[in-house]
Amino acid sequence: MNPRIPAPLQEFWQAYAAQRGGQDPLDDERFYEVCQFGDSPELIDELAQLVLAGRKRATAGAVWFYEASGLGLPRPGLLSIVTDSQDRALCIIETTQVDLTPFDQVTAEFAATEGEGDGSLAFWRRAHREYFRRECERAGRVFSEDILIACERFRVVWPLRFAG
Repeated sequence: MNPRIPAPLQEFWQAYAAQRGGQDPLDDERFYEVCQFGDSPELIDELAQLVLAGRKRATAGAVWFYEASGLGLPRPGLLSIVTDSQDRALCIIETTQVDLTPFDQVTAEFAATEGEGDGSLAFWRRAHREYFRRECERAGRVFSEDILIACERFRVVWPLRFAG
């Protein structure tokens, strides 16, 4: 049992461990967080479905947010449980790469890997500008085009039927 994982998600985490041949202390050490993508129930569920479909293989977060959370930045090899808007476990992802990039320098390739909307950089900038403005406002911060973003790439590692 990993004490950092909420009780309702322990069974899901244990199923992942069993698939790997039993509880691996390294997996517990690699556990990063329980996460949802988005900031509304509708967006959370929409983005979770993109992850399960294999279309969304990346996410972006403001560096200041990671630092303020106490978790620190994600890094390759860390594992996270993705949940839907009802906090039901959907899959486990492994971070494969993290690049720190100013918002206005995020690439079209990264936007396509994030897999949202039509996959274009124009859509990514519009949607993420709105998202980061809301996030900054909630934290009493001001959004700027040069805000430092952690561009995180990941892969689904459990359940295997979703792994790609």
